[in-house]
Parts: sequence; C-alpha cells; structure tokens
Amino acid sequence: QLQASGGGLVQAGGSLKLSCAASGSIRSISSMGWYRQAPGKERQLVALIDDRGATRYADSVKGRFTISRDNAKTTVYLQMYSLKPEDTAVYLCYADRMAVGWVYYWGQGTQVTVSS
Repeated sequence: QLQASGGGLVQAGGSLKLSCAASGSIRSISSMGWYRQAPGKERQLVALIDDRGATRYADSVKGRFTISRDNAKTTVYLQMYSLKPEDTAVYLCYADRMAVGWVYYWGQGTQVTVSS
C-alpha cells in the first residue's frame, strides 16, 4: 500500500531523492515520512510531514534533507543532499491515519548506500 522508490548507490557528498506513493486504499492520511534502519541498529526517524505541512527531522539530517508532500497528500518525497556514509541504511516509508484509533502503514523499504 506504500510504494517506495529512488534509493541507490551514491558517493559521499552526493544527493538522492526518495519517493513514496500511497495506494488509493489508504484514505485520509495524516502524517507521512521516512524512517531508516542500518544493519545492527535500531530503526530511527528521519523525517515526517503532517497533513498541515508541519515537518520534523532527525538532528542528524537537519539542513541536508528536505521532506515534502504532493497536493493530494498521497505521495511523500525525501530530497537528500550532502550524503554521508553514515546515512547508509534501508529507508522505510511510513504513513498513518486516524480511524477508530491510529493505523500505521509501512512500505517495503529502499536501500541507500553512500560510499566514502
């Protein structure tokens, strides 16, 4: 229901743009964003954007990554600049919505590898 794309291999200092599209079966999405998980490490928040456009970033990516969302609010983008080897991870797309309670969705992940 969340389809991510845009990962790949890039040299340190380079840039990549990730995209994640929600299928039509997910309605009234509240927040969308990205988490990442490197081998042997816990999953961590990268960036989130809510349905009003408010954003939140991990301290480690502030000033280098920009999250945005399309007008239909069903696709989220993560523009990554000045990539570092420590940004290497599987990036997981995330979305949530309020139903009876909160409902959470995860995409399949896209690999980002930054070489030094």
